[in-house]
Amino acid sequence: MTDLYNIVSEDRDPIKKLMSKIPGFKGYIEQVDRRNSDKLLRETIAKDYEALYQRISSLQRDLISQGGLAYIDDLENAAIKIRQFTDRVKTASYGYAGLFDAIKIKEDELNTVYQYDLTLLEHVAVVSSAIDNVEASIGTEGLPASMRHLISTSQEVVDAFNKRSDAMKGIAL
Repeated sequence: MTDLYNIVSEDRDPIKKLMSKIPGFKGYIEQVDRRNSDKLLRETIAKDYEALYQRISSLQRDLISQGGLAYIDDLENAAIKIRQFTDRVKTASYGYAGLFDAIKIKEDELNTVYQYDLTLLEHVAVVSSAIDNVEASIGTEGLPASMRHLISTSQEVVDAFNKRSDAMKGIAL
């Protein structure tokens, strides 16, 4: 029964997946509510990544207290990526407003943006898992590898946001 549920839920389109991740997000696909929905989405994403940033900061303190000063720069590299990403999400202008007055957005273009939004939300779990791995690796030989993984997953988030921004620019032209 669980396998059937997974198959059905995995086949949902990006809009439904996105709507299932954020409470109160029903208006996302309605033209009038897109600006407010985009704001809600980005506030949720920023809040989730802010929590991840706080976890990384806590790990930095743990490493310092355990004598792991050699790894602080690596951990700071990941923290900076997450902080910059969070700040960009918070300060970016809200999308979908005005676009519909000037041009008709194509459904496939909007689905592309929705897919990027979903990717950003799904990466919360990926980055969180990478932080868990670093935490579990403190004091072991696996720490350098877990640090590299955290840095690369943090960069993936930045890259996904950049692709979303590029997609929005392409729609606006």
